[in-house]
Amino acid sequence: MHVIAFDTLEYTEQLKAAGIPEEHAKGHAKALALVIRQVDTRTDEQAAKHDKQVEDRFESLGERNEKQVQSRLDGLATRQEMDYRLAALEANLKRDIETAKVETIKWVIVTGIAILGGVAAINRILPPVPAYYQPPAQEMRQPAPPVPLTPSPAR
Repeated sequence: MHVIAFDTLEYTEQLKAAGIPEEHAKGHAKALALVIRQVDTRTDEQAAKHDKQVEDRFESLGERNEKQVQSRLDGLATRQEMDYRLAALEANLKRDIETAKVETIKWVIVTGIAILGGVAAINRILPPVPAYYQPPAQEMRQPAPPVPLTPSPAR
């Protein structure tokens, strides 16, 4: 509470010195003191009202900031949760890809063996037709004379 200091006696003395009768000076001093008290009360009321408004404003700002912080924390938790889920999903996908690679290799090998077995079975059941080699027609020449097996003289 803010109090304005007002000396009514001094005010009355100043009015009497200026030529105003004592009764009038006392009335003026009482009236002015009443006005000052009313202004002081009104000022205190306005200050209290202003303080309440400021307090309410700070409270609403605090609540709003708290909500924003909570929202950001929730968003951060959601991001961390999403990062965790994405990492788990990525690990699952890598595992599934590796499994698919192994399965594909198995199927390729099994299919290759089945094809080779099928070809072997077909070759047994239906052997391939041999391609006959025909030597060229014999020429009409006389055979060469036989070479004697006697040792040749030394030269």
